[in-house]
Amino acid sequence: MKRRKKRSEPMRVLHLWDLVEVKKAGPYLHSILGSLREHWLEVLGSERRLDRIAQQPGAKKRTQIIEHETGQAERSRAQSKFEDALEELNRLDVFLLDPVQGLALVPFRKEDDLAWYVFDYFSRDPLIGWRYHHDPIEECRSLTALTEAPNASIAP
Repeated sequence: MKRRKKRSEPMRVLHLWDLVEVKKAGPYLHSILGSLREHWLEVLGSERRLDRIAQQPGAKKRTQIIEHETGQAERSRAQSKFEDALEELNRLDVFLLDPVQGLALVPFRKEDDLAWYVFDYFSRDPLIGWRYHHDPIEECRSLTALTEAPNASIAP
C-alpha cells in the first residue's frame, strides 16, 4: 500500500501594492492600525491588572477572585478584538510590525526584489519610507529614492 504524501499548506501569493494604492488606502490602514494599537494596549493593561491581583499577599478574598475573573474576561475580549483587527490587516496583505508604535509593512516590488513600504500611524504623512526585504528591520529608505528615475543622472 502506497503512503500518501503529506500536502503542504497551499502557497500564498502576496498582493504587491503600488504607491498610488497605498496612498489611496492610507485612511483605511490608519484606522485599522489605530484599532490594533488600542486593542493591544487594552490587552497589556488587563494583563498588568491581573498581575497586580496575583501579587497581593494572603488568601484570596471573594472580591479578589471576582476581580481576577473579570480581568481574565477583559483580557480575552481585548485579545479577540486585536486578533480580529490583525486578521483584517493581513487579509489586505499588510503586516503589523509594532502595534504600540503603530508600524506596518506593505509589500511591493522594487525591480525584481520584494520590498516593503513602511506605514507609521503617528506620522503626519503615514507613508514614511521603504526597505528591501533583506534589509535590517530598522532600515527605512526615503520615498524620494523610489520616485527618482533610475537613469536621471545620465545625460543624453
